[in-house]
Amino acid sequence: MRLLERMRKEWFMIGIVVAIAGAKLEPSVGVNGGPLKPEITVSYIAVATIFFNSGLSLKTEELTSALVHLKLHLFIQIFTLAFFPATIWLFLQLLSITSINEWLLKGLQTVGCMPPPVSSAVILTKAVGGNEAAAIFNSAFGSFLGIVITPLLLLLFLGSSSSVPFTSIFSQLFMTVVVPLIIGQIVRRYIKDWLERKKPPFGAISSSVLLMIIYTTFCDTFSNPHFDLDKFSLILILFIRIPMLKIVFAGHEHLSLISVPLLIYHPAQILLGSVLVPTIKSWMVSRQKGVKLTRPTV
Repeated sequence: MRLLERMRKEWFMIGIVVAIAGAKLEPSVGVNGGPLKPEITVSYIAVATIFFNSGLSLKTEELTSALVHLKLHLFIQIFTLAFFPATIWLFLQLLSITSINEWLLKGLQTVGCMPPPVSSAVILTKAVGGNEAAAIFNSAFGSFLGIVITPLLLLLFLGSSSSVPFTSIFSQLFMTVVVPLIIGQIVRRYIKDWLERKKPPFGAISSSVLLMIIYTTFCDTFSNPHFDLDKFSLILILFIRIPMLKIVFAGHEHLSLISVPLLIYHPAQILLGSVLVPTIKSWMVSRQKGVKLTRPTV
């Protein structure tokens, strides 16, 4: 009985293990063009579901109040699109004296110049009890900024330039992030009382979608043939997002090597973020209790 209760409590962690194991056993199911069609079900439907779910669960006041936290937004965007790429560049100057493949290092720099993740950032923030509205705004805004800033950063650090299809990327982000969020808010207006009365499991829905993303991400990773790396390079890469990469380095003879850090980083980021959810959630709860206790009573 205790085991069942424990499993029910830790269902998300068990789901991560099952998803990775399933991807390892039969990666062809979740790769692009496979039976699951992740290029549609994940890239469009799953991401749209996450933001529709957020639009449905968040109060309009919470979304609008998140917009005025200018210092928070400025800090996140500068950290993601300026401080982090520069830090990676400095770190890679040290790694350049080692035997690690030059193009793997360039791949690491490319990862550092990418905009923040859209779906996983929102889900993980919601899972730990963080400011979901702020996560939504910064994920979406950072992705739109990344359309322009990422190619400029790659030109600055790597000298690689390319014409990015701004319109198509912008429209995809708009249709999968902004539109579902707005629709969710509109629907919420009409069923607000029912939502407050029934309290649907929005968190469980988002976590289930994240499991699907984890599964398809690892399917792509396990099905990729370009993992014949020495252990030293692999470990360093592990501890340091694909369409834009293919656009900037289209036709490049070293594209497969440049792609390896991104292929490893993305599943590692999702996996480590998911594993850290219970720890960070406990820390968040204790901090919130501490703040409540230290507030002066009137």
